[in-house]
Amino acid sequence: MSTPDKSIDPRLLASAEAEFLKKGFLKAELKTICENADITTGAVYKRYKGKEDLFCAVVEDIAYSLTDFLEKRSAMDLSAFSDEEVYNSWIMTYESMLPMFRLIYEQREKFTLLIDRAAGTRYENFSHEFVTKMSYAYEQFYSEAFKRGLAKAEVTREEFHVLLSSFWTCICEPVIHDMTWEQIEEHCRMICRFFNWKEAIMLEKGNE
Repeated sequence: MSTPDKSIDPRLLASAEAEFLKKGFLKAELKTICENADITTGAVYKRYKGKEDLFCAVVEDIAYSLTDFLEKRSAMDLSAFSDEEVYNSWIMTYESMLPMFRLIYEQREKFTLLIDRAAGTRYENFSHEFVTKMSYAYEQFYSEAFKRGLAKAEVTREEFHVLLSSFWTCICEPVIHDMTWEQIEEHCRMICRFFNWKEAIMLEKGNE
């Protein structure tokens, strides 16, 4: 009985990542991916349904990590927060933002594929869908702050989506433009100064 070649999967994924980065999903060629990985197309189809399935395998970890990062924040029981905790949740700090940037930077090639090379795959609307989920999370925090009389401005769902689309772009662009980690650290500090959510929702401290 022959021994399965366990080197195929990492070679295939590495070759696919390089080809998708270079050409994007639509123009990438499965034949080139196979040639560069030194495998047959048959070996690909034993593992994946086709080119799209292969692309999704390359980006699924970063997609899951980002979604999980957001869902953990969305799942908080805000009713258990004190007024001070609700107030502080709107203060965006370097320390609170850096983990997101670190996650993205450490998987920057896959992140670039996810947000800039995924046209033609089921991930092509990832950024829009992620912003929609992020908007929902922010709305929950806002509703709690407004209900308690801490947020004085009336902010619509549409406005949150517009603001958070801009916010997400500011998170993505440093990777797209190949910034160094040192540049991204400074960019993180600048974002925290630029997006003053307290002013946006007219947040005031409670009387606790």
